Amino acid sequence: MDPSLVRLSKFLSLVLRHEPETIGLALDPNGWVAVDELLAAAAKAGTPIAPESLRQVVATNDKKRFAFSEDGLRIRASQGHSVEVDLDLPPSVPPDVLFHGTATRFLDPIRAEGLRAQSRQHVHLSPDEATAVKVGMRHGKPVVLRVHAGRMHQAGHVFFLSANGVWLTAAVPPDYLEVIAD
Repeated sequence: MDPSLVRLSKFLSLVLRHEPETIGLALDPNGWVAVDELLAAAAKAGTPIAPESLRQVVATNDKKRFAFSEDGLRIRASQGHSVEVDLDLPPSVPPDVLFHGTATRFLDPIRAEGLRAQSRQHVHLSPDEATAVKVGMRHGKPVVLRVHAGRMHQAGHVFFLSANGVWLTAAVPPDYLEVIAD
């Protein structure tokens, strides 16, 4: 991706997932903000965004982190918020197995406590091992955990499927985790 689009994507992650107030934005309860409001606030904060660049980031981001509303007038992050939002996703039945990528240095606490959302609203799970490896590489030497999501669901745990294909759940107890390889 073009370096200027990477910078824009990081900026959008900051203001649509974590700190909208840094540019004077307020997300609605479902995480949406009017595109015009975003563009005006970003320009006022010294980070002007061309509408075409915004469309490019949404369309070409490899992780599909952002989405426009059906009418194209609003934008939000697909998941990963540390600010309180209700993505208004219906509960979904997960596949039997999902995956979570992390760094090996986090394995001991994960083995003891399971996966917790930490500063985010949900634990993020990948539908395939390859994606989990990529996620884990961002944090250090990667390790992939197999999550027995089908068993979790049968036990009453709730799952959601985000617009970009990431599975979300509140937490994953250690009994449902299996280390694929250390």
